Amino acid sequence: MANAASGMAVHDDCKLKFLELKAKRTYRFIVYKIEEKQKEVVVEKLGEPTDSYEVFSASLPADECRYAVYDFDFVTEENVPRSRIVFIAWCPDTSKVRSKMIYASSKDRFKRELDGIQVELQATDPTEMGLDVIRSRTN
Repeated sequence: MANAASGMAVHDDCKLKFLELKAKRTYRFIVYKIEEKQKEVVVEKLGEPTDSYEVFSASLPADECRYAVYDFDFVTEENVPRSRIVFIAWCPDTSKVRSKMIYASSKDRFKRELDGIQVELQATDPTEMGLDVIRSRTN
């Protein structure tokens, strides 16, 4: 049975770039967009390894949904540097209802394509994906 969730293709680039982020740390973040006409998830933006979190959050449109992956560096209480790959489902309240539905129904399947996600966040506004939120979820 075909439904909206299973009908969304994932462009090969989505996985390739994710693997580069995970294995080589080529990117600090990746923003993914669903092209509704093509019914496909594509890479919209890649963040340089030196890009700040502010650059990343500014890459998410204020009134459109996106998926994003962010490579978060932190230091444990034992002073050990670590990193976690955070998946963010960005669905601002101001985005279109249809868009929210498509992103919501495709999310789990898309996330399964990206092997190595350690933390997942749902955010409807920037405060729900702030660095403090990520930090609290990675401990």
